[in-house]
Amino acid sequence: MRSLLPNHSVTVIIPAGGSGERLGALLPKALVLLAGRTLVEHCVSNIAPIANQIIVAAPAGFEEEFRSLLGDDVLVVTGGVTRADSVRAALEYATSEFILVHDAARSLASVELAGRVIDALASGEKAVIPALAVIDTIKHVDHNNFVISTHERSALRAVQTPQGFDAKTLRAAHASSHDATDDAGLVEALNIPVKIVDGEDKAFKITLPEDLARAQRTLLGEFAEDIRIGIGTDAHAFSADSNRPMWLAGLLWSDEVGVDGHSDGDVAAHAICDALFSAAQLGDLGSNYGVAEPQWAGASGAKLLQETLRRVRTAGFEINNVSVQVVGNRPKIGPRRAEAISALAKALDGAPVSLSATTTDGLGFTGEGKGLSAIASVLLRATGRIS
Repeated sequence: MRSLLPNHSVTVIIPAGGSGERLGALLPKALVLLAGRTLVEHCVSNIAPIANQIIVAAPAGFEEEFRSLLGDDVLVVTGGVTRADSVRAALEYATSEFILVHDAARSLASVELAGRVIDALASGEKAVIPALAVIDTIKHVDHNNFVISTHERSALRAVQTPQGFDAKTLRAAHASSHDATDDAGLVEALNIPVKIVDGEDKAFKITLPEDLARAQRTLLGEFAEDIRIGIGTDAHAFSADSNRPMWLAGLLWSDEVGVDGHSDGDVAAHAICDALFSAAQLGDLGSNYGVAEPQWAGASGAKLLQETLRRVRTAGFEINNVSVQVVGNRPKIGPRRAEAISALAKALDGAPVSLSATTTDGLGFTGEGKGLSAIASVLLRATGRIS
């Protein structure tokens, strides 16, 4: 897991207009559920740690549904009729030096895969795509299904996403009149070299029901029958002490006054701990780190997450994924969302983390600006090892 954002700014564009018809769904493929979350949520969560900006091109008429799922930190725009149209629509809002175009249907692609693409761009390549070697013999056939020729498979690659480009190159490719099945094809038509980096098995495309079943097995593993879901919450009031530091989602917010609490008051970290304890049936935040235990006074959110993970593992579980939403008027999470995701994931030993933020439109103590709250959900899987 990359724990830091790359040195170059990165925009991720996710064209999400594909139909779910071949999956047997009557809604866009990106909204099909996998282990309790939509494909697009998995996709965004996995790639968020390396993204300064994420833009999802949603099918017309589904924009609000996507916004509700993904939160204010992801920009949702209206996609076009074709994949290329959707990418062009998103390009109008892209602000970064490098742009990754990623299929929502490859929702399990890892952040390490995206990191390899970015590293190659940072070394000076203009276009970079991940790919796997072809292991089957490939035949070229005519319209009557007779073999014309056999391809030399050592020179063939099966292409995946995210595909990465410097912004100028991708804009030029989409401004051309060429047609292609992927963005790299448009770049190739401009005679710009396209670099291949190693792909990964997890980045397969979910198209058919058997692909969805494979994704379920990949995500949940051998112990899919023993999956635990936990929900956790936390809330703290803003401190009257103007010198109280603000710690939130594992980060110090130096320009903000913090919240009161026995530890550092990190509501996002505390809600995740609460959810982890709940899923593992280990009590709750208060019973594990109560005010009567002085060793936790002033403890950082990262320290509590690390200790909670240790206890959960001791009980025989591993984290499958974590989702947390911060509720409050300040601080603004968006500009540091990817950094915060990286900090939380690092404290949880690389577990997939998604982070969103919302307000309550002036309602309640958070809406009145009196404090912060957070709600988290986690998915644990049994490891079969209890220590």
